Amino acid sequence: MSAVAVLPVRSARGWSDPSFRSLATQVIVLAVLAGTVAFLATNLVGNLEARSIRTGFGFLWQAAGFEIGQSFIAWSPSASFGRALLVGLLNTLVVASLGIVLSTLAGFVVGIASLSRNPLVSPLARLYVELVRNTPLLLQLYLWYAVLTQMLPAASAAPQLLPGVYLAKSGLHFPVLQHGVEPLLAAVLVGVLAFAGHGLWARRKAERTGVPAKLWPGLLLLALPVVAVALERAVTASFDVPRPTRFGFSGGGMITPELTALLIGLSLYNAAFIGEILRAGILSVGRGQLEAGAALGLSRGQALRLVVIPQAMKVAVPPLASQYLNLAKNTSLAIAIGYPDLMSIGNTIINQTGQAVEVIAILMCVYLALSLAISAFMNWYNARVALKGAS
Repeated sequence: MSAVAVLPVRSARGWSDPSFRSLATQVIVLAVLAGTVAFLATNLVGNLEARSIRTGFGFLWQAAGFEIGQSFIAWSPSASFGRALLVGLLNTLVVASLGIVLSTLAGFVVGIASLSRNPLVSPLARLYVELVRNTPLLLQLYLWYAVLTQMLPAASAAPQLLPGVYLAKSGLHFPVLQHGVEPLLAAVLVGVLAFAGHGLWARRKAERTGVPAKLWPGLLLLALPVVAVALERAVTASFDVPRPTRFGFSGGGMITPELTALLIGLSLYNAAFIGEILRAGILSVGRGQLEAGAALGLSRGQALRLVVIPQAMKVAVPPLASQYLNLAKNTSLAIAIGYPDLMSIGNTIINQTGQAVEVIAILMCVYLALSLAISAFMNWYNARVALKGAS
């Protein structure tokens, strides 16, 4: 037999090779992107030098020289631009965190109300959702700001809602402690830990016995330390009580109408979307789950809270995360009604220093970090819900 020579098969080269073509395409795209960035950076530096505009972040330690209407930390015009950005960041975080909590609570109410069998409750919930969802958020913020600043009475005629608590055009005025609030904050922390501990114990007991735990003992543990410390402080501490005068209020604390309007507008606007998300999540759970809960002796409310909503959350969490991200980014609309959030203070700093590139870079990094933090938390919660549902 004649030997047949076996020649080695050479692999394809050049663009006919898929792996080479893929690598070459990525290299070309990266080169074009790097060249574009280098061109823009060179052009930016040249334009800044031509106009004698300073660059760098040294301005952060210079005196700001302007007032800030709402601040949760000590502020004076002699403080630095960096501290002004910190004030704006805290103002943004307060609005974002409170807005998420309030819109979630209101969204739960709207979502469940829209599924109600009551012939009045369900149409009203649907009307609220359609009205709010189809109206621009900025217009709603203007509406709430006009209501709070134009329809409320002046300081001299402001109604006293509670002893020492007044509601006027200038905002909500209330008594404040003249001494520190550390004991009250510690009581809040103790109450939250007690509530979490009771919830963990109740969940394990329910898994072991099959009897659903009641919610009120945990709420009692949460409120008891706070009420006790508040009563103790009310008896022993002195308060700075606001006093209405001809031109405003003297003393006490104040929540500005800008903050109130922003919180109301963001919360009610996002509550409409969250209500729809939760309604869709609840409808995704089979009706047999409610019937199974009723067969176990659960009331409709217990079956909804213990059986349906935990399953609905597995569907609702991903769109909820997107809605929370939208809420956090929409806080930048505060500049339209004069609330000093991060965007508003950053715009003021740009007007005073002219260093727009640095300030915009800081704002972008802060909003990116805030969005990533919300996404990380919601992804963790989503994974936890999914694991619970899969076990």
